[in-house]
Amino acid sequence: MSASLTINLKRASKVYHEGETIAGVVVVESSSDVRHDGLTLLMEGSVSLQFSSKNVGILDAFSSNLKPINLVQTSVELAAPGKIPVGVTEIPFEMPLRARTSAAGGPALLESYHGVFVNIMYALRANMKRSFLNKPLNTSCQFFVQYRHQEPPPPKPVRCEISPTSIRAGGAAGARALLPHFQIYAEIDSTVCALDRPLTGKIRVDECSVPIKSIELQLVRVETCGSADAYTRDATEIQNIQVGDGEQLRARDVPLYMVLPRLFTCPTTTTHNFKIEFELNIAVIFEDDYLVTENFPILLLRSR
Repeated sequence: MSASLTINLKRASKVYHEGETIAGVVVVESSSDVRHDGLTLLMEGSVSLQFSSKNVGILDAFSSNLKPINLVQTSVELAAPGKIPVGVTEIPFEMPLRARTSAAGGPALLESYHGVFVNIMYALRANMKRSFLNKPLNTSCQFFVQYRHQEPPPPKPVRCEISPTSIRAGGAAGARALLPHFQIYAEIDSTVCALDRPLTGKIRVDECSVPIKSIELQLVRVETCGSADAYTRDATEIQNIQVGDGEQLRARDVPLYMVLPRLFTCPTTTTHNFKIEFELNIAVIFEDDYLVTENFPILLLRSR
């Protein structure tokens, strides 16, 4: 006898807002009648945190504090103990998506996010208990939580000139003198960015005494885990887009355009236990592989 469980959601995108109802069916497919001791459905969401490996030795004493943060946990019984007939049986369900409450009020729901040291995930898990002679049946289905769209904030453009006098040259007194002569203008249309819209701007090479190998636009996440007693702060690259390959025409604007990846970005988030922040780097690589980078902290929002 073979039997299987599947969770199918009515909403194909699997994207929900807090307060909405998650609806779908649990499908039981079997080649014969299935006797069971109850079918339950669990909805759970949590934040998992971890210190980076380079800091584990320093922060071993605090590792026990990085327990998952429970955001939502709801369980319903879909079928009482009994028998499910042979074939395909669909059992409908509806579950309200509400944050778990506690004596302290509990955290509100956060947007789904897949990071390196911070992960915010939501899932439905179905479990069919059976007698000790038969293994229980289990299945899961991930869904995604997003904030509702807000009114867009006013843009905050930023402009800068990149030259040997504007950058830090490794701290050595003579390091700046070894830099080639260059004058580069960069502009970001807004450092307050909607997640559903691309990041835009432009860069222009006015002067450069050496050939340019590449100009790149880098999106970086900065994840902070822990508390005031002990924390780690790590920056990791999300994506890198080459906007200029090889030597560049002088005094000619090169457009910057980056679509933000789903799940690997979320609204900028600050809580007691962790922070998720984002930065944009404009990197100019010269022919000898010398790298000059300009960094722009950005604020991501879920706006129209």
